[in-house]
Amino acid sequence: MPASFELPSALAAPPGGVRPDLLVIAGEHSGDQHAAGAVRRLLERNPDLNVVAMGGPALRNTGVSFLYDLTQSSVVGVFEVLKHLGYFRELFRRILEWVEEYRPRTVCFVDNPGLNLRLCEALHRRGLSRRGGGDIRLLYYIGPQVWAWKKGRRFKMARFLDGLAVIFPFEVGSYEDTSLQVSFVGHPFLAEGYESSLRYDPDGSILLLPGSRRIAVGRILPLLLGGFSELLKEKPGEKATIITPDDEIRALVNREIEKWPALSERLELADQSDRVAGKAVLTSSGTMSLSCALAWIPGAIVYRAATVTYWLGRTLITIPYLGIANILLEKPMYPEYIQDRATPRNLARELKECIDSPERRERSRRDTARLREHLSAPGSETVDRWLERWIRQPEEASNRRDG
Repeated sequence: MPASFELPSALAAPPGGVRPDLLVIAGEHSGDQHAAGAVRRLLERNPDLNVVAMGGPALRNTGVSFLYDLTQSSVVGVFEVLKHLGYFRELFRRILEWVEEYRPRTVCFVDNPGLNLRLCEALHRRGLSRRGGGDIRLLYYIGPQVWAWKKGRRFKMARFLDGLAVIFPFEVGSYEDTSLQVSFVGHPFLAEGYESSLRYDPDGSILLLPGSRRIAVGRILPLLLGGFSELLKEKPGEKATIITPDDEIRALVNREIEKWPALSERLELADQSDRVAGKAVLTSSGTMSLSCALAWIPGAIVYRAATVTYWLGRTLITIPYLGIANILLEKPMYPEYIQDRATPRNLARELKECIDSPERRERSRRDTARLREHLSAPGSETVDRWLERWIRQPEEASNRRDG
């Protein structure tokens, strides 16, 4: 079994054995980064809070008591999860036991519904959560995309959760037929103190962004390299930058690059925290695609899943686009090349247009301005203040069971 799918002998106890005010659980790289920004701002105003976390490098670097790196084992797709089912079952059991033993006053789940919604239900069933008869508040930041698929999850969430913070304004309406308290807190890319590492530069490099999950990177990166290789036939002077979130993904990327020796002098790698200037981008459909859109970098989305996973997704997902910028704008700011459409010729054509067409660049500028309007937080309702409000509530353990 790979090291990333090995658990430690035990999850650490909170400092001094004191009951934590807040436990943050973020199982993916993007959620880890968003949670870290919120926690950092929360602690700047409330240094007395006792915060512990399970997440990734960003949360670890906030100085909280860090329990376990969940991001090293993030996977995507039904079959990828099944391959490591024993690991995930054991991880699930240990998290539940830790919460039951140390009783954090508030748990904030961040994204990653495959793990987090099951934890919510289990804490409710064990009578630990307030809605299950206990005294632990359950909050959720960046909830599952009920507006896209599995819409019935919203009723289960309303039974288990005390509060939900969403990052897209249209999400609030998705829960209006439930009793759940839902707040739009703005997108973390526009939060106070956030500074994007990306910027547009017509003299910059082409960005190749395969994502942060190992399985997805293995499928998407060859497509991006193929598109860039095709572009070099017409524009041999171009260079490309591949951004990697951690050492494991970087090693995977390096192994793939070895298969493309003709590209070796035209490629460079950058860390996710590095400042990078791009003239165009080929990106997976994840968080980085929105980051690029907000930085006014024109480009396209590239995605490939296992064939069965893809066709299963098509039967469940009801929205017309994968990219969140496209969904918000209700048009393809980033044209989407999925499965067999992601050919080298198609991707090279998109890159060439992004580089050569003033009209394409101006359209991207206008779309970016509209995106920023959509995603700005209303007034002072930011995620850190939302968390603070819930944590500072008087202890009012509910003895009733909802469902």
